[in-house]
Amino acid sequence: MATGKRVDPYKNFRFLVEIDGIVQGGFLECTGFGSNVEVVEYREGGEFPTVRKLPGKLSFTDITLKYGLTDSTELYNWHKTVLDGQIDRRNGAIIQLDDAGQKKVRWNFFNAWPSKYDAPDYNAKGNDVAIDTFTISYERLEKA
Repeated sequence: MATGKRVDPYKNFRFLVEIDGIVQGGFLECTGFGSNVEVVEYREGGEFPTVRKLPGKLSFTDITLKYGLTDSTELYNWHKTVLDGQIDRRNGAIIQLDDAGQKKVRWNFFNAWPSKYDAPDYNAKGNDVAIDTFTISYERLEKA
């Protein structure tokens, strides 16, 4: 019989996004962050039919943030610097909170810059919140 304390998983709607110098309200969604190591297959002459699998190029998927449109222009202004030809790289983090609002898990991303911005879609027959979508490309991700 197990006697350990039960540990429930964290809820995916309790998170924060921090980006150097940017204060933005709550995000509806934060997706896509992760890493991938390309697999390079290699077969040596005398080892038929064995194929070796070697690590290749390391890449990181883009972070996509969705948030309700407000008067805040900090994220868009960051993106505008790229549109104006200057890449302003920043570091940031995605932070998992527990039920009490305490920081529990942190993914730090480095050398990030805004690579895409999508303005809200509008529909006169709807009643949804206007949603901005913002994509961040980065060079490194570490789980802390």
